[in-house]
Amino acid sequence: MNSAARMTKEDVLKLVKEKDVSFIQFWFTDVLGMLKTFAITPSELEGGMTEGMGFDGSSIEGFARIEESDMVALPDPGTFQLLPWRVDRPVARMFCDVVNPDHTPYDGDPRYVLKRLLKNIGEKGYTFYVGPELEYFYFKDNKTPEGIDEGGYFDSRPLDMAFDLRRDTIFALQAMGIDVEYSHHEVAPSQHEIDLRYDDALSMSDKTMTYRIVVKEVARQSGYYATFMPKPIFGENGSGMHVHQSLFKGDKNLFFDENDPYHLSNIAKGYIAGIMKHAREITAVTNQWVNSYKRLVPGYEAPVYISWARRNRSAMIRVPMYKPGKETATRIEFRAPDPSCNPYLAFAVMLAAGLKGVEEEYELPEPIEEDIYEMTENEMHERDIITLPGNLYEAILEIEKSELVKEALGEHIFNKFVENKKIEWDMYRTHVSRYEIEKYLPIT
Repeated sequence: MNSAARMTKEDVLKLVKEKDVSFIQFWFTDVLGMLKTFAITPSELEGGMTEGMGFDGSSIEGFARIEESDMVALPDPGTFQLLPWRVDRPVARMFCDVVNPDHTPYDGDPRYVLKRLLKNIGEKGYTFYVGPELEYFYFKDNKTPEGIDEGGYFDSRPLDMAFDLRRDTIFALQAMGIDVEYSHHEVAPSQHEIDLRYDDALSMSDKTMTYRIVVKEVARQSGYYATFMPKPIFGENGSGMHVHQSLFKGDKNLFFDENDPYHLSNIAKGYIAGIMKHAREITAVTNQWVNSYKRLVPGYEAPVYISWARRNRSAMIRVPMYKPGKETATRIEFRAPDPSCNPYLAFAVMLAAGLKGVEEEYELPEPIEEDIYEMTENEMHERDIITLPGNLYEAILEIEKSELVKEALGEHIFNKFVENKKIEWDMYRTHVSRYEIEKYLPIT
């Protein structure tokens, strides 16, 4: 059933009975966007949808401390879907809002963070639409990054040997009410992309979480491993998550202005300027792992320079060219994020940064249409082009002092997230790598 139908509790109970569903999985994420799940039987479903199901939040990353650990998972019936890979005895899933025992929203729930921001803009009549393009790799297993094909960008057989995997993944996504626009082989060997049709940010966050698990499950059933790790192979392109985004009011695209040379409204220009100004602050959220910064280096199509353009794909933000009669398609494409982020938090900080630019009328600089990778440092300095953080530690220093991110995420998640990233960086910083052993052991 398509998510647009927005099932009610009564619809869910009826369908569970009709389809003889054996288990219903409750899905939610921790602060890092790791999917958490537990299953209940149909006999517990009616009470579970009304009262929610309790669990110990102290064991979930970024959730409660042990002395305040009682949490409740309250399912959203509008997200009910059958899992297409469980056909022998049907199993369904619903996304949950994590709430306190008195059913007040829990500050540590990433889904609540995004819902809170969307509620604020909803009071103005705005809808935030996003369309992420998630890239990923197929490997033979999860131990070594050994690919399963030698294809390149848009290649077909015999180089692209994962066509059937993508096809089966698309069928599974469609069975779960997720619209797919197209799929193709990406630039690196064994790298692929399936693009979802845009939707409102909350629905798309749920779809992104679903997409990642569907890609992995279809691969697993075929004996392979799919990963959204940003940079699994040295010397090859990493995996990004370009995020197309726009603001609407009703059916009107607030980013479009037919009289502007770029066909961009003042709202769109302020939004772009907002993301550019706050890009370094939000990078720890949109690119949250140590490995994320192995992708954000010049020369591999990953945008590291804070700039915008229309045709130039070395810029961090691209504005796709306007096609007459396609006003609703006017959007921006933020190219820095990677697909291993927490989508609820990533979309939230993008929206917060963009809105800040709109509200405070940030001035948008001229677009950079030249290849920034070919510029000298002096040329970039003259054009006021700065870079994104070069590693997780640099990103932590930026987010720590960001009032915008703290306000967007809320103090609880902000503090838990920063604390987690500091621990990750310290573990990485003190780790002795294979590179160091091979380079220094023989000469010291």
